[in-house]
Amino acid sequence: MKLYNTLSKRKEEFVPLEQGKVKMYVCGPTVYNYIHIGNARPMIVFDTVRRYFEYKGYEVNYVSNFTDVDDKIIKKAIEEGVTTSEVSQRYIEECKKDMKAMNVKPATKAPLATEEICGMVDMIQTLIDKGYAYEKNGTVYYRTRKFKDYGKLSHKNLDDLQSGGRSLLVSGQEQKEDSLDFVLWKPKKEGEPAWESPWSEGRPGWHIECSEMSKKYLGEQIDIHAGGEDLVFPHHENEIAQSESANGKEFAKYWMHNAFLNIDNRKMSKSLGNFFTVREISEKYDLQILRFFMLSAHYRSPLNFSTELMDAAGTGLERIITAAENLKFLMGNAKAQDMTDAEREAFGKTQEYVAGFEKAMDDDFNTADAISSIFELVKYINTTAGGESSAEYLQSLLDLLVKLTDVLGIIVDKNEEILAEDIEALIEQRQAARKNKNFARADEIRDELLEKGIILEDTREGVKWKKA
Repeated sequence: MKLYNTLSKRKEEFVPLEQGKVKMYVCGPTVYNYIHIGNARPMIVFDTVRRYFEYKGYEVNYVSNFTDVDDKIIKKAIEEGVTTSEVSQRYIEECKKDMKAMNVKPATKAPLATEEICGMVDMIQTLIDKGYAYEKNGTVYYRTRKFKDYGKLSHKNLDDLQSGGRSLLVSGQEQKEDSLDFVLWKPKKEGEPAWESPWSEGRPGWHIECSEMSKKYLGEQIDIHAGGEDLVFPHHENEIAQSESANGKEFAKYWMHNAFLNIDNRKMSKSLGNFFTVREISEKYDLQILRFFMLSAHYRSPLNFSTELMDAAGTGLERIITAAENLKFLMGNAKAQDMTDAEREAFGKTQEYVAGFEKAMDDDFNTADAISSIFELVKYINTTAGGESSAEYLQSLLDLLVKLTDVLGIIVDKNEEILAEDIEALIEQRQAARKNKNFARADEIRDELLEKGIILEDTREGVKWKKA
């Protein structure tokens, strides 16, 4: 398996730090509003990367944070007259709803910046003790030039940054030893949330949070650090400087970055009126379509979002879902149960589509080509499955289709979508119907659940259910 490493600017063979395991950190959103479709791309892309590692048998420890203290969150809280934690918690929950609708798996750990301040303070103190950081009037700065490898990820030269670096300066630059030094800790301003530290009552800079959370939940060295390409500089560059200075070892072996998302061939911007949240998109499209659309291009290629392209993605996804639905319909009417020798031979030929799928994914997670292999499999399914097919052959085809699409996070077998709380709600409705002697409705609910693969069992302790 090869992946493109931003650090080396080339594709490299993936060799994990620990055999059979992958330690992966993905920078998460700043939660001051609903996530936008630009946020959705890395969520979907790196969830798919995770899923493919799991498909290949790796145990993946996947950490993705929520930045829940930030200038934008503070501004929103002041506007609404509420606390910053009320704003961040509200939008964390909304973000989780959108992620669930996009079928993004929950991270192994999703730490909040505000819950990891003590660890950040400790890491900052380590950097001060090692001479990589210094304090001035309650603000702590990182000595950028002291880290000799600064710029190795973004491939930027420090002298070039110095000459064009006015945009890098922050308030209080006159206190810095060097204009390129960046903030690790800043004193609080009036009305801002703050935490105690040896230097001042205040809060950490943005960059230090990921260095600390990655170390705490994955260790001093990780396999993959990922995010959008807008994070390469300065965020990820600064993370490397902090982590490698504090820990004395290489931070991440591989750095992965997805390309930008454009809207109708223009950069997404509120001022241009082409800024869309995932929630807004969900009002017009099933978010499975958004996911399918996001994976229709290679993650390192710029992706253009438009209504026409989303509609085309919806049509393509429907082809795959229809194939799955047709297989289930045929299974319900199959006359024979066991595969014939001819069917076993026919099913064996599906391995060429699996091989094509894996070849694409092994080549830097080329989801566009992987989807092409799935379409070829769908075509084969549609030409070889019919009214005379055995149930075993049909089920094997469906299982294979589900297995491959699941790697992409695409749900083609809708039965999988029913949740435990939905089942419990229907059982309660059935119990109420029986109590009211509406046995027709009670039977209707039982049949509805049976269609979804849920078997009910009436016991002395109450109604129990299990998947068929």
